Amino acid sequence: MATVVRTAPAPQPQLRPQACRLQFDRDGLEHQRRPGFTELVGVEPESSGHPTVWRLDTLREARDRAAAAPLRTLQQLASAAGWRLALVGGAVRDGHLDRPGSGPDIDLLLEGPAPELARRLLAADPAATHDLRLHEAYGTVSLAWGELRIDIASARRETYACPGAHPTVTLGVPLEADLARRDFSVNAMARLLPDGPLLDPFDGRNDLAAGRLRFLHGASVSDDPTRVLRAARYGARLDLRLEGDDLGQVQRTLARWPWSATPAPPALGSRLRMELDLLLDQEPWREALALLQAWGALGLIDPELQHDRSWPQRLAWAERWGLPLLPALLAPLAAPEATAARLDLPLQQARALAAAAQLRRWLATNPLPVDAVAWDERLAPVGADAVALALLATGRRGRRPLLRWLLRWQRLTSPVGARELLARGVPAGPALGQELRRLRQERLRQERC
Repeated sequence: MATVVRTAPAPQPQLRPQACRLQFDRDGLEHQRRPGFTELVGVEPESSGHPTVWRLDTLREARDRAAAAPLRTLQQLASAAGWRLALVGGAVRDGHLDRPGSGPDIDLLLEGPAPELARRLLAADPAATHDLRLHEAYGTVSLAWGELRIDIASARRETYACPGAHPTVTLGVPLEADLARRDFSVNAMARLLPDGPLLDPFDGRNDLAAGRLRFLHGASVSDDPTRVLRAARYGARLDLRLEGDDLGQVQRTLARWPWSATPAPPALGSRLRMELDLLLDQEPWREALALLQAWGALGLIDPELQHDRSWPQRLAWAERWGLPLLPALLAPLAAPEATAARLDLPLQQARALAAAAQLRRWLATNPLPVDAVAWDERLAPVGADAVALALLATGRRGRRPLLRWLLRWQRLTSPVGARELLARGVPAGPALGQELRRLRQERLRQERC
C-alpha cells in the first residue's frame, strides 16, 4: 500500500468515457471525440544529427521547460548519498529517435532506496512536491513537481517462479542488473545524471536505428506474455519491427499459452487487460491490433479474435459513439462473458458485454417484435451501452430496429408534458406516470418499424 506523504488538489486527467454517451439532435448523432494527447517530456540533443549526448539544461518539457531543476536537485541528493541516478524509459528511447516524449511522466532509476531519496528531498525542500507517494514494499516513489510527474524506482532484479506469474523482486542491485530485467533492448537504456554516459548493455540504440524490436532473452515472452502486447504497442507507435528469432519466440509461446492445456496464473488475465487498455487508449490501435493479428497473437486475448476481420470497422464505430473499445473488441465472441471474466474487465463493462451477448442470442432465436412499442419494452431494460455493443456485433437480423431505438425511440417522450396533464385534471402520483407512459407509447406506435 502506498504511503501518501503530501497531497494537494490537482487537476483530474481526462479519461475515456466508460459508458455509452450518445447525444442526438436534429442533425443526428453527435459523437464525442477522444481527448487529445499533449506533447510532453523529451530530450533535445546538443547538436543536430543523431542525438548522442544529453545534458540536463537541454531537457525540454512541452508545458514549461521546468524539468531540469527537479532532476538536478534529485541527482545532487542521490550523489551526496553515494547512489547513481539515471533517466530511463521513454525520455531516453524517444530522445534517440529525436522525437518528443510520449507522456507526462519522467522515469528515474536509482541505485539505492527510492523512498529514502524522497525523504531526503522532503527534508531538504519541504515545498518541492505537492503529492508524494511512497511504495515502501516495492521500492518506488511517485511525486508531483509543478506540472511534472516523476516516478523513481529502486534498481531491482526479477525472477519468475512459473511462466506468466508475478515476478519475485530483489532490491539493492546495480543499475545494469535492473536494465537486464526489462522487456526490449530499446527500453534497456539509461542516461546517468547529471550528464553521464549512456548505459546500453543490450545495444538498444542500434536497434532503434535499425527499426528493430528485440527481446532481451529467449524466455522473455514465456516469462511474461503481456510483452507481446507491449511489442505491438511499441511497434505501432515507433514503427519498430519484430522479426526473426524474436517473432519465433512469440509464436512458440502462443502455441502453448495461455488458455490451452497449461493453466494460466490468476493475475495474467488482469495484466493482459491493463496492457490492452493502454494499447486501445494511448496507441494507434489499428496498427497495434493489426500487428497482433499478423503475428497470430490476437488469440492471446481470445482464439476467435485471430480470425475476426471486422474489428477495424467495429472499433471505429465504438470510438465514434464514445464506447470503451475493449468491450467492443470482444462483443462478437460466442461467449464474451468468459473472456471478460478472464481479463477481469471492470464490472460496468462486463455487465454491458453480458447483456449485449444475451440480446444477440435473443435476436437469433426469437421472432422479432413488429412495432416500436414492443422493441422499446425489450430494449429499454437492456440499456444503451449493451444495445450499442449488440448492434456493433450483430448481423442483418434486427439491426435496423436496434439502430432506430438508439438514435430515436429511446428518447421519445410524451407529446403532452406533466404540467399540462395536471392542468387537465390528471391527479399527481401513479396515475400521472401511467398517463405519460400511455401517451409515449401512442407516439411510439406512430413510428415506422
